[in-house]
Formats: sequence, structure tokens, C-alpha cells
Amino acid sequence: MTVVRTWVLPVLRILIWAVIAVALVVLAFRGSGGTEPTGATGAPGVDLGSSSIPVGRGTVTNTVTVDGAIAADPAVPVKATAAGTVSRLRVEPGATVAVGDKLLDVRYEEERDPIEGTDAEGNPTSTPRDPLVTVVTVTATAAGRLATLDVLKDQVVAVGDAVGTISPGTLSVTASLSQADQFRLLSPPGTAEVTVTGGPAPFTCTGLTLGAPQGEDDQATAGVDPMTGMPITATTTARCAVPAGVTVFSGMAATVAIQAGEIADALVVPVTAVQGSVQNGTVWVPGADGTPEERPVTLGLTDGQQVEITGGLTEGEHVLEFVPVPDDAAADPYGMGGPYG
Repeated sequence: MTVVRTWVLPVLRILIWAVIAVALVVLAFRGSGGTEPTGATGAPGVDLGSSSIPVGRGTVTNTVTVDGAIAADPAVPVKATAAGTVSRLRVEPGATVAVGDKLLDVRYEEERDPIEGTDAEGNPTSTPRDPLVTVVTVTATAAGRLATLDVLKDQVVAVGDAVGTISPGTLSVTASLSQADQFRLLSPPGTAEVTVTGGPAPFTCTGLTLGAPQGEDDQATAGVDPMTGMPITATTTARCAVPAGVTVFSGMAATVAIQAGEIADALVVPVTAVQGSVQNGTVWVPGADGTPEERPVTLGLTDGQQVEITGGLTEGEHVLEFVPVPDDAAADPYGMGGPYG
């Protein structure tokens, strides 16, 4: 055993390390520009260039689908239409009212000039007159439930003072739009298709409008910025009315699909081939010497996957499938002039 430990094992260990060293040397020489034997097949190279594709035809349906929610329509304020004193309250809070229903009276007085005359002896006289009393009735400007009545009898009010609110009792669908969504909805339709999670069958909401968020319910974020991971603040909200007879409740989640156009048999290319997404863009076509050349194009509808080309290209022409990007090879962090020396 002493001989094995002293001579045999050390010699075997040296032989194993020698074999490993020779193998590493052989691999190093073969991978650093050595000539491969005739007929040997090497690993395929990586083509970092963009392949070209022909301009074809297709149907583009511009449907923007966003997450939204059911929200109660805001209450309509009731304002005083005259300055004076509240002389009568005609309804109680909670009452159902229609447009034009009388809500309260405002009484005000106007001083009148005295009556000038002469007495029996011809002397001038001046007879004062009572003030002219006028009563103005404030009416409902919307139908619904009188949610609040914020004045008391004999209270003094001015023109424009808020004296109550009317809750219309109607619902709307609201959805926050990102910047990309807004560009795709430059010519929005008047309706949208709404699907309520766990609710009734999909329905069409009407009176679609795009505008600034109206309240906290509309201040939701419009997704997450893929570059920064930060929430995108919604600057525009889509809002449309839930039709009567559709049973939904405020706060329910919904999916809103807005179809803003469709065109068949259009010239199309993938959106990955175009720099720009609205009205004007740039594509790259293979040049005579193989070098990509820029080509300005005009753009139409897009469905997020392909975009309509309305000018600048013809059917069958080839464009690069992906917009070229600058060589982003890592620079030498030590300033040696090349990637890592």
C-alpha cells in the first residue's frame, strides 16, 4: 500500500492532467482560425442582418381593445337663476324629477320710483310705491333623483350658487387610453363593444367620446411603460353610455373594444418593418449593392401587427422585415479601442 500511495497514484494523477492539457491545446488551436479538414462541416454562422419580405395585400381592422370599468354618471348641479331669498322649497331630497320640474322659488324685490304729481292747490307731490316683488322658480335641468337640496327657506342666494344636485341614475363605461391608443383613434367611432366580466352578453354602448379624465374613477393608469416599467398616466379617457335595460353595476370590470376602421385588400407590411406608426413612416429597402436604403412611406390603418401602406411602396417590392438598429457591440470599458480589447 505504501508503494501505491507513494508512486502509483501520483503518476496516474500526472498522466490525467497531461491528457486534459493536450485536449485543451487542441481545442484552442481548432477554434482560433485553424484550417478545418476538407469536407468538415462547421457550425452555421449567425446572420445579424434583417431578412427582406415582399409588400403584400391584406385586410386591416383597427380595433383598440382596452380594460375599463362601469361607473355611475356624475351628478348634475342645480344652480340658482336669480339673486334673492328662497321663499319656497317645492320638493324634498330623494324625489324623482324630470327636466323642467319645479324645485324651489327665489323671491327678490325691486325698488320703484315714487309717483310724482300735484295736490289740489297745485303743489308737487311724491307718493312712494311698494317694491316690485318677483318670484323666480328654479327648475330641474336633468332627469333623475334629487340627490341633495342644499338651501333652506329664507336663505339668501346669488345667481349661479349651487343649490342642489340631481343624480341621473345612469351608468357609463370608462376606459383609460395610452398614447399609442390615442394615435390609433384619431377618427373614433360613436360606439364601442363592451364585455363585462361575469356579466351579461357583450353589448354596444353609445355616445362614445374621448376626453380628459373627469374624476377619480377615470384617473386609472393606462398600462405600464415597457421601457421603464413605470405606470403610464392616463391623459385621455374613452367614455360611452350603458344602454337602458342592460343590468350592470358601478365598479364592475369591463373590456372595451373600439373599432376605428377596416380596409380590405390593402398594401400591408409588418409594423416591425416601419419606423413610425401614424401618418408618416420610414422603411428600408435592399439597395443594388445590398446596403439598406431608407424610403419614406405614408401610413393608414394598423391593427398592431401590420400597417397599411398608402404611398411610397408598390406590391411585390421588398423591405427589411425589421427596422435596422445601430451596432450596439459593447465598448471596451478600459478604453483599449475594441470590444474588451
